[in-house]
Amino acid sequence: MIVTTTPSIDGRTVADYLGIVTGEVIVGANLFRDIFASITDLVGGRAGSYERVLERARKEAITEMVDKCKQLGGDALVGCDLDYEVLGKTGSMLMVSISGTAVKLA
Repeated sequence: MIVTTTPSIDGRTVADYLGIVTGEVIVGANLFRDIFASITDLVGGRAGSYERVLERARKEAITEMVDKCKQLGGDALVGCDLDYEVLGKTGSMLMVSISGTAVKLA
């Protein structure tokens, strides 16, 4: 499945726009505390364990969006936008969300 941030796909024609689809993943503070407690790979100010959790959350959000596109009969997603948002009174959770337009290609 093609997933792109661009509004179109070079060399392909959109036959039908099926609607907006989304994917969201929320990661709680306990997970972040556990990660920071076990970080031993801080190099150059980067936290590899933390980055891996964010990467996993992003991939899960994209997978959720792709699954919804497939349910609509789509074979591509255009105009995708990925966002990260801190949630909760104390910023104790992080939400990774992505949205895009499901399309059927010609």
